[in-house]
Amino acid sequence: MTSLTLLSPAKLNLFLHITGRRADGYHQLQTLFQLLDYGDEMTFSTRSDGQITLSPDLPGVAFEQNLIIKAVRKLEAYKTADAGVDIQLHKRLPMGGGIGGGSSNAATTLVALNHLWNCGLTRNQLQTIGLQLGADVPVFINAQTAWAEGVGEALEPIKMQPKWFLVVQPDCHVSTTEIFLHKDLTRDTSAIKVAAFLERGGKNDCEALVRRLYPQVDKALNWLQKFDRNARMTGTGACVFASFESAEKAQQVQALLPSDLPGFVAQGVNQSPLYKLLPPN
Repeated sequence: MTSLTLLSPAKLNLFLHITGRRADGYHQLQTLFQLLDYGDEMTFSTRSDGQITLSPDLPGVAFEQNLIIKAVRKLEAYKTADAGVDIQLHKRLPMGGGIGGGSSNAATTLVALNHLWNCGLTRNQLQTIGLQLGADVPVFINAQTAWAEGVGEALEPIKMQPKWFLVVQPDCHVSTTEIFLHKDLTRDTSAIKVAAFLERGGKNDCEALVRRLYPQVDKALNWLQKFDRNARMTGTGACVFASFESAEKAQQVQALLPSDLPGFVAQGVNQSPLYKLLPPN
């Protein structure tokens, strides 16, 4: 049996502009995906009987609907008949939090099984497969902080200055589908260049709507903005974040969090350790 343990990192959307809507219903957007040095831990152990297992079960998520299993199914066409896998998930990232938990898990699964099953797929091929599972999956396969356009799949790696982030999790689960289908969502923000964002920053076009629909998110942001006026929501929520120049400052604010607002401190990284952790084939 061959075993492999990998970090499945979180991401933040440092901004999220929705610039249009395609005929197929997908949204055109611009965002900057900032990878973090914090996430879920996943262990993959190969089997020789073709069986696929995942533990523990995620409450409310059917086995075949789990993005991890959907990723496994995508690679089954490239494996030998008797290749199976046991997957153990140590979950740290909240579901419905806007920090990429499920998408990151799917990406890590594709990369791990491509290696363990000797599928021979390139990183670009894995990204193409990953896009079928979700718009955020390719950035985790690419494993680099990146400027993104299109539906999130057109990626340009970008090096950001070191920052530490306090990520706060309001007690609610925000449905990405609900937000993207909502009639009040802003969908006509003008496109900007990377230089413009780095100079002036950006906003999250989903934030105002989510704050109105989910008072828990509004409450968390009101609290966090006392320490960082640029604190904002990531993705379609529910998590919100503030940035700091040092881990110590972020941890000082974390220590002040109300008891009903869990959070974690993580450093932004320009490259996740995903491929560095893969042993040679």
